Amino acid sequence: MKEVSLALNELEKLAAKSATEAIDFDRQGLKGMAVSKYQRAIEILTKLCSLYPKAHQNGVYLEYIAQYKKRINELKGFETYEAESSAKSQKYEGKILREKPNVKWDEVIGLNEAKQAIRDSIIYPFKRPDFFPLGWPRGILLFGPPGCGKTLLAAATAKEIDAAFYCIDAASIMSKWLGESERNVAQLFENARLVSENGQPAIVFIDELDSLIGVRSEEVGGEVRMRNQFMKEMDGIIDKNKKLHVYVIGTTNKPWSLDGPFLRRFQKRIYIPIPSLQARRNILKLYGKRLFNMASDVDFQELAKHTEGYSGSDLYDVVQAVHLKAVREFFEAYKPDEARINLRHITMADFLLVLKERKPSVSLKMLDLYEKWYAQFKAL
Repeated sequence: MKEVSLALNELEKLAAKSATEAIDFDRQGLKGMAVSKYQRAIEILTKLCSLYPKAHQNGVYLEYIAQYKKRINELKGFETYEAESSAKSQKYEGKILREKPNVKWDEVIGLNEAKQAIRDSIIYPFKRPDFFPLGWPRGILLFGPPGCGKTLLAAATAKEIDAAFYCIDAASIMSKWLGESERNVAQLFENARLVSENGQPAIVFIDELDSLIGVRSEEVGGEVRMRNQFMKEMDGIIDKNKKLHVYVIGTTNKPWSLDGPFLRRFQKRIYIPIPSLQARRNILKLYGKRLFNMASDVDFQELAKHTEGYSGSDLYDVVQAVHLKAVREFFEAYKPDEARINLRHITMADFLLVLKERKPSVSLKMLDLYEKWYAQFKAL
């Protein structure tokens, strides 16, 4: 019985994490990312209901599933491309969302070196293209451990220059039909160029780039043609003689999976590392501010010292786990409808207890691999 309870709690945490991330992406205007996270929360909650059909929480889970499905349908109802798109691009509508991120530049904590590289490559050229007679970089690769802010940085960049933001992944590009995948790639870039020619910059954001164009031991013909089409389109936008403001920002946790021809097309290769001490303090403080029941003895500077090696996502999980601990204690002690009773305050002791049970998700060995790859291929 205890094992069942532990498994149920872990799945609940995963569902809560996905739902919270979905709500954050939704708030930031990242509809495609929000849909993906809502779907993940639905998958976990559905699994919970099937694994534990007699659990008393199933009614609540089903309500959440219905809410998330409703929100997904609302998000998918948004217009994806402008009416000015060509007939080919109109055929492509519905596969990729053209988003309007709402992430401010100062919401990206730390990453000063990465921010400066982005300013040099995208923001300054857009604001004063006459200062760049040799052109400017249009392919940007953000790599590093998962959960360290790669997506957030790309979204903030789009917000800074009010760019059309095309958020894609392998599932939205690949097709089982002969020739369809390469046409999807061509139509995506055609639409981005049209937007740029009409005066608005465009950012094609490819999350988990390695899953789309990474090196594989075996490839079918469609994957090869799609990869070749992608390289052709990249060559078209990085042409120094063209003044297009179309940029490709790719993120990957596995930069070593990308081969030479693709790396060459990403003129900027930027490492997004584990947060520094000061960044960890600021991240913990940012997430802590969202909670209304934080005690005055919580010392974020001291907590930052205890979380060396934690990613930004790990830190989010720590704060969430501390809050869930207080919520669990409330439900174990009181009835849910006792509205006059609030959650107890979260203390420093709560954080230290949770940190004993939650370790970093990225190993030292993995960090060493990133450092070695960066030393060989960095391009700031």
